[in-house]
Amino acid sequence: MEYINAIGRRKSSVARVYLSEGTGKITINKKDITEYFPSAILQYVVKQPLMVLDCEGKYDIKVNLDGGGFTGQSQALRMAIARALVKVNAEDKKTLKVQGFLTRDSREVERKKPGQPKARRRFQFSKR
Repeated sequence: MEYINAIGRRKSSVARVYLSEGTGKITINKKDITEYFPSAILQYVVKQPLMVLDCEGKYDIKVNLDGGGFTGQSQALRMAIARALVKVNAEDKKTLKVQGFLTRDSREVERKKPGQPKARRRFQFSKR
């Protein structure tokens, strides 16, 4: 098996994943996962598709992550890994779909409007 690539998006983050058979090493932007995501919760989010399918030590994963913050990046990466695993074995699609890893969360930040401090917040009304 050579490289299998997939893409995942969340908010303004884009994760490009290259999956190959190996020992379970995850490299993000040429750094180890523990160095890139020091938080154990974010590492857990990234590894969720692998844990659900019980194939944590089977694949080496190289990732190019771009844009957004750490939460959006971890969720984009989770989606990309899930998509790559479906390309490896199509029978796993139902399991990952039920968990919600293949569904794109389309919520984006609403733009700030002119004459207002934020997107929906208005300046305080003064009667006098």
